[in-house]
Amino acid sequence: MATLAPTRAGVSASMVYLPPEQSTSCGTMFEFFTHTFSKINPNIWQERFDQGLVVDQDGRAVSPSAAYVGRQHLFYYRHVESEPRIPFDAVVLYQDEHLVVADKPHFLPVTPSGRYVQETLLVRLKNQLGLPNLSPLHRLDRDTAGLVLLGVQPKERGAYQQMFHDRQVHKTYEAIAPYREDLTFPMTYESRLEDSPIYMQMHEVAGKPNSRTHIALQGILPARPSGERASERLALYELKPVTGKRHQLRVHMNALGLPILNDGIYPTLTPEQLVMTEADYAKPLQLLAKGLSFVDPITKLERVFESGRRFQLDFPV
Repeated sequence: MATLAPTRAGVSASMVYLPPEQSTSCGTMFEFFTHTFSKINPNIWQERFDQGLVVDQDGRAVSPSAAYVGRQHLFYYRHVESEPRIPFDAVVLYQDEHLVVADKPHFLPVTPSGRYVQETLLVRLKNQLGLPNLSPLHRLDRDTAGLVLLGVQPKERGAYQQMFHDRQVHKTYEAIAPYREDLTFPMTYESRLEDSPIYMQMHEVAGKPNSRTHIALQGILPARPSGERASERLALYELKPVTGKRHQLRVHMNALGLPILNDGIYPTLTPEQLVMTEADYAKPLQLLAKGLSFVDPITKLERVFESGRRFQLDFPV
């Protein structure tokens, strides 16, 4: 088993295995990486080699012109040259030797992806707290604000993730969406969700339900001031997912004719989401991971956490 390379500026290394020489026609390390990761511009790989971001198991930089040697593991670090700054910060609500609970703002990705590496919750917290082995224990969309649970000890990660898999974590969300008089709350909505042919979206299909959400109406918001969509009434909803399918809450609310306010994926995928352009910080998705409660599988203590964030609307509520 290869030894993991240390983190650099909070960024963990990715590991790649080099197959035996006879199974590849690559003559150099550079040729192997550009061939194996053909979707990445070769100039990017050249920059990574030049910056010492491709290393062997002992942490030594690998030369791009070095002869290819199979049956070994190498490591490389992601780096984004012109990464946009996300002008919002997470708040650490709780920290001990096992867990970190962060209150994430809208727009901040949890883990490195696409053009975001340093500007992610995980890398920021690794650097801020000095915890190189920190790891998120569940998903939360970049668009969604609220609670994220992260594990401190790698050996304990499986126990915490199993807790989520076994549905032993009670999650509560809040959302602002249109109000419909013809719907009766509270209700339980369930459907079968699968990946959609449309990029980034999930969709409902026929078959046995694999997703379930409890939905309650918390209150109807005051009418908007005159202007665009002034006649549309909005309401505050409490959402409690029983299952954890990707985009489950967004899909279920949209299916009820209640698309969450400022959702750039449902019902219609916006150009901004499609090409991942700079987000409109004035229009955050009105979805908040408000509460988490569970019995800690390591300490056996009951844990209850609540986000301190509030919705920001362009009219008083």
